[in-house]
Amino acid sequence: MDISLLNEKIHKESAFVSSIIREMQNVIVGQSYLLDRLLIGLLTGGHILVEGVPGLAKTLAVRTIADCFKIRFQRIQFTPDLLPADLIGTMIYNQKTGEFIPHKGPIFTNILLADEINRSPAKVQSALLEAMQELQVTIGGNTFIIEQPFLVMATQNPIEQEGTYPLPEAQVDRFMMKLKITYPSFEEEKQVLERALKPIFPKAQTIASKEDILQARQSINSVYIDDKVKDYILNIVFATRYPEKYGLKIKNFIAYGGSPRATIYLALAGRAYAFLRGRGYVTPADIKAIGKDVLRHRIILTYEAEAEEITTEEIIEQIFGTIEVP
Repeated sequence: MDISLLNEKIHKESAFVSSIIREMQNVIVGQSYLLDRLLIGLLTGGHILVEGVPGLAKTLAVRTIADCFKIRFQRIQFTPDLLPADLIGTMIYNQKTGEFIPHKGPIFTNILLADEINRSPAKVQSALLEAMQELQVTIGGNTFIIEQPFLVMATQNPIEQEGTYPLPEAQVDRFMMKLKITYPSFEEEKQVLERALKPIFPKAQTIASKEDILQARQSINSVYIDDKVKDYILNIVFATRYPEKYGLKIKNFIAYGGSPRATIYLALAGRAYAFLRGRGYVTPADIKAIGKDVLRHRIILTYEAEAEEITTEEIIEQIFGTIEVP
C-alpha cells in the first residue's frame, strides 16, 4: 500500500470537514471538543453519551451539525412517564379503511438528541438502545429500517440524581464514546453573552449533504492502521482486564475491563480522528487523543476504588502512561 497516495486521497476527501467546523464555530462559541467528537460519531455511525450540566449548548451543537449537513434532527425530553410508543411510534386505526396503519415516532430521524436519558424507565431506554444496535424498529409486528446516517446523542445530567434510572453498564457499552463537557472559559462566556444580546442569533448554513457523510464513512474505512498500532490498541484494552500482566497495580480497583467493543471503537474512532485531520493513517497519538472518551464508561470500578475516590480517568491515565507506544 502506498501511504503517500492514500494520504493525498484522504486529504482531498476530508476537505469539507474544515468548512463544517468553521460554520459550526460561527454559531457555537468554544466547545471544539464536543463538536469534534460529534463529527466522529456522525461519520462512523457511533452513538455518543454526553455528561454535563444544563446550558452548555448541547442541543445547539446537535441542531447546528444537522443544519450543516441538511439532515433531519429530533429532540426528545426523556421523562418518567415516557412510553416506548412515544419514541418508536405506534399503530393507529384508520376508520375509513378499517386498517391499522403505522405512525412512526421521532426515532425515525438522522440525528436524535435523547435529553436526560436517565430520567426515563428501563423499558424506554431499552427501546432506544435496541434501535441504536439493530438500526430497525418493530411497530405492531412490522419491521421498519432506520435510514442512514443515524446518530443518537444521549445526555445525562450529573446533578439531581433523585428520580433517575441509571443506564445499566451493558447498555452504556453500546455508546461509542462518553464525553464529559465543562463550563466555558471567561473569554468564551463573554462571547456567548455578546451573541445572546444581539437581536438575530446566527444559524448555520448548509455546507455538505447526507451523501457526503456516507461517502466519508467509506473513506474512513480505508484509513490505514499499522499492525503495531493495532497491537497498541489491544494492549490498552487488555491492560484494563489484566493490569497485573502489564505491571499495573490497579487490579483491586477494576471490577470489569473494556469489552471487545472497546477495541473496535478505539480503532474506528482513531480512523475518524485521523480523517478529520486529513491524514490517511492512524498514529498512537490519535488513539491517546480519543482513548478516554472510548474507555471511560467501559471500565467498571470496584467498591474499593470508590472508597479511595479513584476515578476511571486516573486509571486510564495510568494505563496510557504504562503501555509502550510503538
